[in-house]
Amino acid sequence: MKIFIGWDSREDIAYQVCRHSLLKHTSVPLDIQPIKQTEMRERNLYWREHDPLSSTEFSFTRFLVPHLAGYKGWAVFMDCDFLWRGDVAALQDYMNPYYGAVVVKHDYKPKESTKMDGAAQHQYPRKNWSSMILWNCEHLHTKTVTPELVNRESGMYLHQLRFLWDACIGELPIAYNYLEGWHTRDDCPNPQAVHFTRGGPWFRDYVDVEYGKEWMNLAKEIVNE
Repeated sequence: MKIFIGWDSREDIAYQVCRHSLLKHTSVPLDIQPIKQTEMRERNLYWREHDPLSSTEFSFTRFLVPHLAGYKGWAVFMDCDFLWRGDVAALQDYMNPYYGAVVVKHDYKPKESTKMDGAAQHQYPRKNWSSMILWNCEHLHTKTVTPELVNRESGMYLHQLRFLWDACIGELPIAYNYLEGWHTRDDCPNPQAVHFTRGGPWFRDYVDVEYGKEWMNLAKEIVNE
């Protein structure tokens, strides 16, 4: 499976733990690649000016995944602040060729005004839909997501997946993008992928978040390897 993880220079440890958690639970070989903005610029795939509303370095580069995958097959994108507790290979059950992308369709309205290391917490429709995307890179609509489009269109257009007809956006269970601090175990008793969207245990103020101990244990495994 092709896996692309958003990488931010402030959160390399988050990327490392996300990657480790994927490999720890997978039943199939994974091709995991970080999406680094500096590399995308060097490859002339990304040339947007810095957006002050962007809370991460991969806010826009995530949409380069279909191009990076050569518009072939399926690929998974996720933010770096994910902790996988289950097998990412289970996403193969949702690879319906009718859909251009398959996501957890949150109705997320955060109460906090800031997240992570003081970054602004913006509210907008379909928030966090784009934080984990199962891409059908061969879909007719997905093939329109070129580097030119990624560099041209607005954040709202991209993050709300407006390049796809609504009917072409499939839905995943909450278990694959469980929002820590928003969802509860009543919503999903056994999350397969926990998303520390407010901030994760690598930030001092978020050490005690739900599933934070599991994240810390994986971080220790990396250190001890």
